[in-house]
Amino acid sequence: MMLAEFGMPAATETKNGRTYEIFKFVNGYSAGAKAGRAVFHGAADVVTLGLWEVVGTPTEGVFFTGDEMVFRVRYDKDDQIDEVVALKR
Repeated sequence: MMLAEFGMPAATETKNGRTYEIFKFVNGYSAGAKAGRAVFHGAADVVTLGLWEVVGTPTEGVFFTGDEMVFRVRYDKDDQIDEVVALKR
């Protein structure tokens, strides 16, 4: 389940017979939301003859960057998740 949702772990190690994985991802916007913003920016560029770039590009860089999240996942002897710890939110 973790791989399907977050992709490959950034690190994996086995300690005391348990597997630990570190997952990193950017908590941001879904693909649909990103596509919607791209369509809006494209239309605004056309309507304003490119002037939207003066406002739109800095806005994207400041307000829509998302936050990096880092979690450590511990698995039990049956490879079932038994602990999730947020390392960075």
